[in-house]
Amino acid sequence: MSMHSSLKSAAKIRTRRNVLKRFERVEVLKKSGRWKEGDRAHGLPKTKVED
Repeated sequence: MSMHSSLKSAAKIRTRRNVLKRFERVEVLKKSGRWKEGDRAHGLPKTKVED
């Protein structure tokens, strides 16, 4: 069975995400040195999306 044409074009376009998941935000904070082991994962500070 073939894929519908509207779904094919959507798969090719990759948009930049502007929201990170919690584990991604923790990784960014670890890289910048603003995260210590044992810190809580709730109420994290805002982070910028890396390109």
